[in-house]
Amino acid sequence: MLNLREITLGDRAWMQPLYDKSSFRSEEYSFTFTYMWRNILGYKATQLDGFLVLKSEKDQSYLYPPGSGNVKPVIEAMVADAKACGHGFTFFTILAEQRALLETLFPDMFDFQPIPKYDDYIYDAQNLITLKGKKLHSKRNHINRFKAEYPDWSYEAITPLNMSEVIAMSRDWCRQNMCESRSLQHECAALDAALHDYSGLQMDGGLIRVGGEIAAFSMGDRLTHDTYLVHVEKAKTEFHGIYSVINQQFAEHNCADYTYINREDDSGDEGLRKAKMSYYPIMRTEKYEASLR
Repeated sequence: MLNLREITLGDRAWMQPLYDKSSFRSEEYSFTFTYMWRNILGYKATQLDGFLVLKSEKDQSYLYPPGSGNVKPVIEAMVADAKACGHGFTFFTILAEQRALLETLFPDMFDFQPIPKYDDYIYDAQNLITLKGKKLHSKRNHINRFKAEYPDWSYEAITPLNMSEVIAMSRDWCRQNMCESRSLQHECAALDAALHDYSGLQMDGGLIRVGGEIAAFSMGDRLTHDTYLVHVEKAKTEFHGIYSVINQQFAEHNCADYTYINREDDSGDEGLRKAKMSYYPIMRTEKYEASLR
């Protein structure tokens, strides 16, 4: 069996370089994402022959290993681990390029099931910063109306000086929304982990104030050399257009040096899907679940 163990903040030092070597443009290949969801999904990890092995104890499934070198014996060791644990072997996320390699290394040994609710939405960074063009006209209108209604609005970075206010706003948001579904309860738990270890995760954060009150905040970090990953975006909807404002302002202040912005998946939520599609993604990651026959 593999020597898998629980993930701590200190594991960022060795895990992040392995994610970086693969440069997969998907949310699962981010240490911050892994850390935020580690308790909810029961993540455990180890390093094997230059690759990261990550397992979800909740689902008894594995992440396709990021790293460099010969991945075949690593996957074989993962299969042996599943057998030793008494369950089947499944990759909970396989990208299109990983599927092609897996079919080459293990021909006719895996079944692939598309999981579109976990496909990430990826945008042109400049499109989200400038909102130019006819397609995004409504977003510009929302922002202009917000600025007209709330002339005292301001944007500022999240720092240790305002973190307590961000945590308070986050907890208010969660109290109002988390009982709507189990998925929102999990989202709030992941958000709490990100806020608690914000500095150690080396994230970027920004917030919008209206009359001194925090009306919205967002957080993210680098995913690959050309892609930025937005992990969190929360806002008080009583402020008209606030989501459009925090989306644009956060992109302007943190994503100008990137080609793409990954705004994660919609988890099968129709309202979230419509909101993400309204910004016209230039691509969506194609994800599969892969099960050993």
